[in-house]
Amino acid sequence: MSNMTPTELRNNIYNVLDEVLATGIPVEIIRKGKILKIIAVDTIDKLQNLSKKPGFITGDPEDLPEIHWDEAIKLDTDL
Repeated sequence: MSNMTPTELRNNIYNVLDEVLATGIPVEIIRKGKILKIIAVDTIDKLQNLSKKPGFITGDPEDLPEIHWDEAIKLDTDL
């Protein structure tokens, strides 16, 4: 979240508004010791911006309890 003064906001109002809409990150304006926020009402799903990572489990989380971990992981049973 970025902070700015009303003067900075006035000089860049359209850029600030476009950035809030594009990123969903609020902007704080400090005026007379008080904080005001500009936020997008329709929030952006931040998970859509994540990139896929190879090796991560994809699918239904409900399927995880059905995985037979003793076959997938070789544990040292000599302890």
